[in-house]
Amino acid sequence: MTSIEKAKKIIEIADAKKGFDIELIEIADLTSITDYFVICSANSDNQVKAIADEIEFKMKNDNKLSPSHIEGYNTATWILLDYNDVIVHIFNKESRMFYSLEKLWEDAKHIDISELIKEN
Repeated sequence: MTSIEKAKKIIEIADAKKGFDIELIEIADLTSITDYFVICSANSDNQVKAIADEIEFKMKNDNKLSPSHIEGYNTATWILLDYNDVIVHIFNKESRMFYSLEKLWEDAKHIDISELIKEN
């Protein structure tokens, strides 16, 4: 599975769990840490966990992929799932506004995912 295919699958899962303001940012040309960031918001800490759980479950069961690292699960205001070439950031609304990753990576390529979301 390529990194873009992995990112698209993660976006589909997050969207199905009612994640919103989902963004896909390609950062491969700017850093060696990963190829893509998938960023999404949730309405509550419980929903942050639910989205993270669903992504982890479906990626493992459907694609035999597990994150190499997980951060923030206990507090659930921002959970990071590291799939090496794709890093997933799931935020509650307040944390997303505070950290504003999109602004930190404004020089990166922001990929339009509207067609992907429409397909679901």
